[in-house]
Order: sequence, then C-alpha cells, then structure tokens
Amino acid sequence: MAKDSHPSGRSSIHSAPDGAAFVGRQQEMAEITAALDDAMSGHGQLVMLAGEPGIGKTRTAQELAVRAEQRGAHVLWGRCYEEEGTPPYWPWVQALRLYVREADAEQLVSEMGAGAANVADLVPEIRDKLPDLISPPDLAPEAARFRLFDSVTTFLKNSAQRQPLMLVLDDLHWSDRSSLLLLEFLSREIGSSPFLLVGTYRDIEVSLRHPLSQTLGALVREQLFRRVQLNGLTQEEVGVLVQGNSGITLTLESAEIIHKRTDGNPFFVGEVIRHVTSENVTEDPRWSSIIPEGVRDAIGRRLTRLSEQCNETLATASIVGREFDFRLLISLMGDASEDQLLAAMDEAEGAHLIEQLPQTVSRYQFSHALIQETLFEELSTTRRVRLHARIAEGLEELHGSDADAHAAELAQHFAEAQTELGSDKLVRYPLLAGEQALAARAYEEALDYFQRGLAGKGVALTGTEPAADAESAALLMGLGRAERGTRERQSTTQVGTILTRAFDYYVAVGDSDQAVAIALHSQEGFGFIEKALELALPNSHDSGRLMSRSVRGLRANYARAQEAVHGALAIAQRYQDLDLEMETLVVGACLDFTYGRFEESLDRNRRAISLSGSVEQPVDESHARYDLMHVLYAKGHLEEAARQASAMLEPAKRTGTTAWQTLAMEANENVSSARGDWQAARNLAEQGLTMSPREANLLGCRAILEYQVGDFDAGRVYLERLLENVQLNPSTLAAFTTNTVPAVVLPLAAYISGEITQFEGAESTALSILDSPSGFPAAQNAARIGLAMIAVQRNDAIAAGNLYGSLEPLRGTMSPQGPLGPGLAADRLLGLLSQTMGNLAQAVTHFEDALVFCREAGYRPELAWSCCDYADALFVLNGPGDRAKSRTLLDEALAIATDLGMGPLMERVTERLQVRPESAPTYPSGLTEREVEVLRLITAGKTDREISEVLFIALRTVSTHVSNILNKTNAANRTEAARFASQHGLAG
Repeated sequence: MAKDSHPSGRSSIHSAPDGAAFVGRQQEMAEITAALDDAMSGHGQLVMLAGEPGIGKTRTAQELAVRAEQRGAHVLWGRCYEEEGTPPYWPWVQALRLYVREADAEQLVSEMGAGAANVADLVPEIRDKLPDLISPPDLAPEAARFRLFDSVTTFLKNSAQRQPLMLVLDDLHWSDRSSLLLLEFLSREIGSSPFLLVGTYRDIEVSLRHPLSQTLGALVREQLFRRVQLNGLTQEEVGVLVQGNSGITLTLESAEIIHKRTDGNPFFVGEVIRHVTSENVTEDPRWSSIIPEGVRDAIGRRLTRLSEQCNETLATASIVGREFDFRLLISLMGDASEDQLLAAMDEAEGAHLIEQLPQTVSRYQFSHALIQETLFEELSTTRRVRLHARIAEGLEELHGSDADAHAAELAQHFAEAQTELGSDKLVRYPLLAGEQALAARAYEEALDYFQRGLAGKGVALTGTEPAADAESAALLMGLGRAERGTRERQSTTQVGTILTRAFDYYVAVGDSDQAVAIALHSQEGFGFIEKALELALPNSHDSGRLMSRSVRGLRANYARAQEAVHGALAIAQRYQDLDLEMETLVVGACLDFTYGRFEESLDRNRRAISLSGSVEQPVDESHARYDLMHVLYAKGHLEEAARQASAMLEPAKRTGTTAWQTLAMEANENVSSARGDWQAARNLAEQGLTMSPREANLLGCRAILEYQVGDFDAGRVYLERLLENVQLNPSTLAAFTTNTVPAVVLPLAAYISGEITQFEGAESTALSILDSPSGFPAAQNAARIGLAMIAVQRNDAIAAGNLYGSLEPLRGTMSPQGPLGPGLAADRLLGLLSQTMGNLAQAVTHFEDALVFCREAGYRPELAWSCCDYADALFVLNGPGDRAKSRTLLDEALAIATDLGMGPLMERVTERLQVRPESAPTYPSGLTEREVEVLRLITAGKTDREISEVLFIALRTVSTHVSNILNKTNAANRTEAARFASQHGLAG
C-alpha cells in the first residue's frame, strides 16, 4: 500500500494523489501565492480557503504546500473531524506531533524554551524527548490558557525563524472551540514571522451562530488576513480535468453536460467520470443518462461495485470516524477473518475510497469526508446505535488499561449507544474526558463533557441542592471549574452556586480534603471559603491559601480582613511560597486602597511587583500595577502613575482575560485624560469598550471626556449606556463599583454642561450605597462626592455642610479614590462646598491648595476648572485685590481650556470675562451677573430665542441659564422666577 510523501521526503497524509491533475484556479493561486511570497519575506500571512464540499479546498492547499516546500518552507498539516469524540486541539496536536517526531531534543529545547512543559500538555511525545520537564505552576484558568497559547505560538514562531513555516488547518468548520481560540491568538502574533497559516472550511456550514463565524469575525480585522472563495471550475477547465485524470477527451457537448450536472465541483466531476468511458462519451448518445444526479448518489453507485464484505467493513468504519484503526475493525467484524478484512481494505484502497495513514501500520482514513458522510447517512438509526455499541466495547478492549486516555472518544460512542448499553459508562467517560479537557485548558469542551455527564445522571444543571453522590459532586466541581475558564463565562455568583453544591456534599460526607480542594480551585469571595478554612489543618499551606482568598469576602470588616492577610503572609513565608506571598500582598494592598490607607497600599503593591520577576502571576501583577497606578494618581504622582499604567499592558495581556486588558486600557485612559490628551484617551477608551462594551468605568470616563470637549450629544449616549448597567440595592463589590460611577459622573457632567438633569437618579443611587451595610469606604466616598456636586449645583448650604466633614479627610488627593469615576481634586470640591456653605475664607484656602496640587501633579484640565471656580469665589468675596486676582485666574483657565479644546469651560470663562467689571454687586441666591440679565428679560416676557438674540449668546446657553435660575430661586416656572425678581428688586 503506497504512502504519499512530500517532495522534501517528509511524510504527509495530505499530499496530492499521485498523478492527480490540478486544473484552473489561476486567480486564486495567484492570490495565495502572493501571501506565500509575503510570508517567506518575513511578513506572516493568514489565508482562509472557503467553499462547498468537494470544491477543492484541500487540493488547493496541497498545491500551495508543494510550492512552499520547493522554496524551502517546512509544511505542517492538521485536520479537524466531525466526530464529537475528537480530543480538544486535535488539528494542532497532529501538526505539532509530526514536527516533534522529526526534531531532536536540542532543537526542541531551543525552539520551545521555557514553554516546553506547556506545549507538552498538548503533545505528550515531547516528554519522551525532554524527560526532565517540570510541570508549570497552577494559574487562574484564563492565565493558564494564555500561557499555553503563548507557549505554542512562541514555539511555532521560533521554528519559523529557523525555517519558514506553512501550517494548514483543514476542515475548520468541524473545529473545537479551543482550537479556534488558539487560531485567533496565533494570528495576532505572526505578523513579523516567515509564517503562512492556511485554513480551509465549508462556508455553507458556517451560520452566524457557528463558532467559526465568531473566529472569522475576529480574524477579518487582522491586516494579514485573506479570504479566498473557491467556486466551480469553468466548462473548459472541467474538460481539462477529465482529460488529465482519466485520459478521456470530451467534446464540447459532453463537457457542457458534465459541467451543468456538477456545477464544476472537482470532486463531483471525479465521481461522475468514474461512470463513463471514452466509448460512452463518443459513441453512445444516451451516455448522459448514466450520470448520477447528486454526489452522494455517485459515491453510492461506486460503493455498489464493491464486494459485500468491503461495503460492510466501510459502513462500520464510517461510524468510527474519518480515521479508523484496522485492529478495531478486526474486533468489530467478528464473522470475518483478518485476511478477508485485509482484502476488503485493499479493495477499498484500490477504489480510492480510503488511504493508509503515513508512519502507521494499521490506521486508515477515508480519502474524502463526503465518502464517510455518505456511508454514515445510509445507515439506519438502529444500526448506527448498534455499531456505536460495538465500537465502544471494542475500543475499551483494544485500549485495555489505557482506555482512560481515550475517554473523549469512548464518551461519544457510549453516549450514542445509550439505548443499547445503558448509562453506566455514560458518566464515567465524560467525567474523565472533562478532567482531561481541563488539564489541556480546553474549558469549552470540558464544559460540554461535564454537562453531558450530569445529564446522564439526571442531575439538574441549575438549582442549589447539594450533590447526591460522589460522582455528581465530581461532575459539578468540574462544571464550576470549566465555567470559570470559558470566554462566555457565567457570573461569579452562578459559578459559586455550582461549586457550593459539590462543596456541601463533601462537607456532609466528611471528605474535608475534597471540600478544601474545591475552595482552592474557586475564586476569592465565594461564601464557602471561610467554611473551608475551618476544615483545613491550622497553619497548613492550604490554610494560608484559603486565608488569602477569604480577604475579599471580609472586606466590609477591615480588622478581620487584615488578620487574614497577616496570617496568609506568615504561612507564605514559612513555606517559601512566592506565589502565595504575591497573591496575598496584592489582595492586602487592595484592601488598604479601598480604605484610603494609601501608604500601606503603596508598600504592599511595590513588594508584590518586586516578586513578579520570580513568579508567573500575571493577574496579580496586573492587579498590583492597577491599584498602584490609582494610588499614585490619587496622591498627585501622575508621571509615576503613567509608568505603572503603561507597564500594566503586558501582564494584562498575559492574563488572557478581556477584564484585565480592559482595566489596563482604563488606567492608561485615566492618565491621558488627566493630562488633557483627549484623543489618546478616546482611543484607549474605545479599545477597552470594544473588549468590554458594558464596562462602567470606561463608559463614565468616555462620557466626561465628551462633555469636557463640548460634544454633549455624544456624552449623553455614553451616559445612557452607563445607566443601563446600574444595579439597584447593591450587595456585591461589582455592584458597588458599577453604581458609584453614575453617582459621580451624572453630577459632574451636569456641572460641566450647566444642564442640571438626572440628579434624582444619581442621588438615589448614592444614598443606597451609603445606606448599605456592605459598603466600603472607597465606594462610600465616591457616593458622597456625587452628592456634594449635587449640593453645590442646587446651592444647598445644609447638604453641603453635612457632607463637608466626611469629605475633608480627602484633602490633598485626587478623588474619587481610584476607578470609581473621573478624577476630581478633593480640595477643589471642598472649596465648592465651603462656598456653598457661605464660608468664603475657607473656600479660598481649599482653592489655593487645589491649584498647588494640580500644578505640581500636571493635572491640566482639573487645574483649569480649579482656576475658574476659585475666580468665582474671589469675585463674590470681593476683598482688596480679589477682583484682579479673579481675572488673572480666569485668564489662566481660558489659556488652558483653549489649548486643550475644552469648549464648555472656554465658554464659561469667556462669559465671565465679558460681564465682570472691576466691581459688581452681589446678587441673592448666588445668581451671577449674566443670570440676572437673563432674569430681567424673563420678567419682560422674552422667550429663550428672543433672549438669545438680545444678549448675543447661544440658545442652548440661554436654556442653561434659565434652568440654573429656576433651580437657584426655587421657582417652579418662569412666572415664579419673575415674582422673585420683583421681590428682590431685580426686575428693572
């Protein structure tokens, strides 16, 4: 039985059949050859060949592979299979396994580097050549998957640097989700490598909900991506193909008939031509009647020419899958001898229905997926079930003690044979397959296996009841762990509920070890962490890890949370566990941060970052830099904060999560906004919102940015998106963080624009945060800041006085503390509150401090607003030199606002400079000179438009003044405002 081989001598199951003609495709080959040229020159490319079944996608890839090898490239192939029992990452495993077999140990060490152990999780053969590999440390699911993807990518890129590389992933429409995620990851990294990545897929099978559709949507955004659509051959090309493959020269009429019947599909043409001869075509006028109507009909007619033994053997093999093992067929075809089966294999191979796999003794594959599909679909459901049952039992016998390693394949066959064999094995193998998928970081596939196992036991996926037995508990534990790692994960609460069901079972049966294991696999903040801590041995390594993870759940009790931090650090140092030490330092620093203990937070975060070079904990490093950035930001150290924000980008990427990458965008956006670099801030915010469209912090920042530059319409759009996220009656950290943003952003947007709206919603949200027993200082301070801005705009002296005392400790910082809304200098806010209270001397002190703080830190937009607000206070104070200083401050505010394009502030300052003489009277209720002018025209019965024309100001500005007048005078309408003017002598 001959095996195909590459021109280079390397074996391949995907080489072109001997003597098979390659016809047409000039345009398509030109395009993909151009991609090969780019790749060979060091500019990595990604090509997707799309088309219907049999159209020649694989054959076209084979032709390109020949050209690549002729130019010195190393070509690897991986194929996806329709069978659900195919292990995760199977196309990647095939390609990498072939490479590893051909490489020596020295080469593998050089090309894999530190990631060798990670790649070995996919390709165990690596450990045969590198037996001294040390298993990588445990990481959070997302970081573990990133590490695997990064290791595979680094390996392939290094290989491509040694010798240009072409990797073909065939039949991606059957790919598992994890393989597609790895494809997305790799495609983003090969742009500067001599690497050509080629994928093929049936476009007719890729619906909008198909996993490949999502991947294609991600890949199309990459500059290196090319999609090539393969259509049917032309009539002329059909004639050339027939002549090249069979030696028959078609007449124009014959070529036209075959072209119409096949639509130029090369595989179908090949099947049709098997039914005709040169004599048929040239001598028999009825020859076209023997052409089958469809491709499956054509294959079926070919099968009828085979012996009964051959058909029976192929039908059984079709249930096994695209690939099958001759040894398994021997056990399944009990009535046939080995010689009879070998004869059947030779017969099928001679008919080009199957081919032997290279470098194997007993493994075969169907030469085209359509052949296997046709055989499979011709079998009745009953016969399929019986064959699945025989295959399941045959595989168990064939693999013997190694059957567990084939759990995915066995799980599929036992599931299909449930009505024949019962459900005993329907749980065992999905459980094993799920655990294997977890170990391979294939969380989506693991999820499916655990769900299948639970369904086999009749256990509901939802609910809160504890597991009824050990098997159910193990499945639920696996399900929860898989949920944590999937891209489309459920909420933390839902995952916690799943794991609690397993945890409660183990507690009930006294299995403390398993209960603790669940807690160690779970996230911090789950309710059973503290219970698990009671079960762990005191001062044990496990107890230290649990203490560290209990801190988040104890956040509302600072003293108890600190005890847990100190206990976990002591155990980490006792066991010299740098991972645990870093994790605990970070969670302790976060605790300090939320309580405004900035120095303690700085110290712990810096200690944690110093460990990042010794441990691989990208989530903890990202968290440390994120909190450190916000502490530095709050304390006015903007340049150092910027360095931490920039340094966060790389570990955030290594976490493999959109959450931390989004937070990295937010941190860098905060720095850019603080400097007044609006375009950079806008770009960063959009990058973050592309990854996480509902991220409250970024929506709030984006809204304020647009208000700062005067695009109120765009700002309102982001405010509306933000308000969709509000969670009433917050009881979790996530809810507090989400809600504090609108509590601050709405009043601040109103202050910038002069549009006093939506205060009721912001006020109720802020009050609910303050009233909640689960609140923590950072969120409570943010709520108070929002209420303070409302009090200032309402000119509510009583509310301002009540809030001043609780906010006074924040002086000398940029608030809110950290990522709970946009930055606002605490001293500026205290100055506004003091002015509202009528304590102008105190206001001046705070405004002076705000100027010093903003100038030293480089917070230019905030400095401009502080200058304007301070100028207003001085204008009212009206002491010696106050009016002159007020104008100087307004000049500085205008200069900064003009430079940064802060339209609303420019308009506000310009108006003040125009209407304020060297001396001016003080008006009741805090009315400004311009507002009094507007009030007089209201009293005269003028409309907003008429006022706009009289005062030469924008209609929108008039509306803002009218709204402020009604608010400050407590007037319900214009009539009441006119009455107020008359009562205070302002009507003249």
